[in-house]
Amino acid sequence: MRLLVTAFWVGFFWVSAAAAGTLDGVEGKHGVAMHGDLKYGSDFTHFDYANPDAPKGGLVRQGTIGSFDSFNGYIVKGNSAVGLGLIYEGLTSASADEAFTRYGVLAEEIYMPKDRSWVAFKLRKEARWHDGKPVTVDDVIWTYNTLLEKGTPFFRFYYGNVTEAVKVDDDTVRFNFAPGENQELPLIVAEMPVLPKHYWETRDFSKTTLEPPLGNGPYKIESFEPGRSITYVRVKDWWGENLPVNKGFQNFDRIRIDYYRDTTIALEAFKAGEFDYRAENSSKAWATAYKIPNVEKGLIKKEEITHNRSSGMQAFVFNTRLDMFKDRKLRQALAYGFDFEWSNKNLFYGQYERTRSYFDNSELAATGLPDKDELAILEPYRGRIPDEVLTQEYNPPKNDGSGKVRRNLRTASKLLTEAGWVIKDGKRINEKTGQALEFEVLLVSPLFERIVLPFAKNLEKLGITVTVRTVDSSQYRRRLDIFDFEVIVGGFGQSLSPGNEQRSFWGSTAANQEGGRNTIGIQDPVIDELIEKVIAAPDRKGLITAVKALDRVLQWGHWLIPHWHATYDRIAYWDKFGRPKVKPLRGNQFSAWWVDAEKEKALKGKLASAK
Repeated sequence: MRLLVTAFWVGFFWVSAAAAGTLDGVEGKHGVAMHGDLKYGSDFTHFDYANPDAPKGGLVRQGTIGSFDSFNGYIVKGNSAVGLGLIYEGLTSASADEAFTRYGVLAEEIYMPKDRSWVAFKLRKEARWHDGKPVTVDDVIWTYNTLLEKGTPFFRFYYGNVTEAVKVDDDTVRFNFAPGENQELPLIVAEMPVLPKHYWETRDFSKTTLEPPLGNGPYKIESFEPGRSITYVRVKDWWGENLPVNKGFQNFDRIRIDYYRDTTIALEAFKAGEFDYRAENSSKAWATAYKIPNVEKGLIKKEEITHNRSSGMQAFVFNTRLDMFKDRKLRQALAYGFDFEWSNKNLFYGQYERTRSYFDNSELAATGLPDKDELAILEPYRGRIPDEVLTQEYNPPKNDGSGKVRRNLRTASKLLTEAGWVIKDGKRINEKTGQALEFEVLLVSPLFERIVLPFAKNLEKLGITVTVRTVDSSQYRRRLDIFDFEVIVGGFGQSLSPGNEQRSFWGSTAANQEGGRNTIGIQDPVIDELIEKVIAAPDRKGLITAVKALDRVLQWGHWLIPHWHATYDRIAYWDKFGRPKVKPLRGNQFSAWWVDAEKEKALKGKLASAK
């Protein structure tokens, strides 16, 4: 909250001088780009990767893992149902074939001065809640204030440099920003969902609820069984259906999401025809589980669709709030116990690439040695960052795939000894405290046990005891919220335009915020400053340089043990769908698919004749 409070008081006088409640003669536009020009002009009719003539209708069934006990996905409490975003529309919508661009949805026009010191939105008069009442400026301001006060910690970091939301007139709301460089902030505010003030005023937003909430989006909740399934129905005569950003999307009349206990059961349900579309996350399943007659006959389609999204970072994540994991050399040593090459060959069927950057599969990834622009950022921190940041390229430990890790374990043992962890009676012991080196890896899916157990076996040869514990999704969520873990399999998704969200991932203020995203617990002033440089980047070139500098410092911090990534989406689906021919930068967009009535009829006929 420190950034928010400071921004408010500093910004109070500054905003007053800038006429906080006016548009200052700024011209309204239909969209806003982070850097450069908009791809789609004001007269565009639909996104290139959508079919504006896609037929509406049909039912699509999907599966997910776990359970749910709430329809409020904006608070820390509870497990919210999958798909709740279908209920709401926000101020703007993203384009999937641009790095970071927003086009108006609830907002008919967007106003932003050249210095990006504020942003304003003129709402569409036709925008309606599902009860027929108009979406208002008061709804927008109420949503902003409520998310800050009662929402997850993420919102307080994301909107940390917004000082206030001001009503300009009955149709227009303006967000004023604290002084400073924050090029991304107008687009961040543009992402904001909008919730109905009149609905929530008689309800407690801070509590979980299974009362279907009032929305303004293309779908509403039709029916549900708590923890088991939820069905969304498309809203007839929806106000936003013919907007250019929505043409060709949300084509299914109904979307049913069934919950399964684990991935194995879900996969078998899919193959049995219990649901229609599956994004496959298991390399083993992808390689072996789809060798069935329905795939061979073409009734189930199996595809790999390439994309150019940043892979982000999946990893074994250390909880550095614990004394044991505060030591960078210890964290570095443990990475030598993970044999990715053997795992990729024997467990993943060679489907993955090793992740080495927090922004892999994009131009943002730091590779090689830092160039002169990166050095200009990093040199002032010499002595406060690892020396390797300036002189070496980071790469995680590598092996030959044979499973013989003796060389890597020798390196690990040397590092452990240097860190004060010695062997005594076959156990790795802290020479000062006598504490044994042992920890638990907490999992939410048994799928990862086959990956953790070989890792644990390798560390056992170093005298380290690793236990594995798999818990249900509710317990897992709660333990992460209060940072009650030692090591987890964690993930940090990244966009092609990183910015304010980096504060919540690695910022010091986020380290001890319950429900926050800084699961590692990083509290490093240098990283805090580098995050602000990313946020303040004036153009795309400057952003790439700042992100690479941040990436290098994170890499050499050994905060985690990087896993792997694929540069394509693995999808399987029953052959009842149509989809656009154009694939955007971000890859597959299932929301632009539709049920092809002829294909569905043919599929039903083939299944019936096979019985």
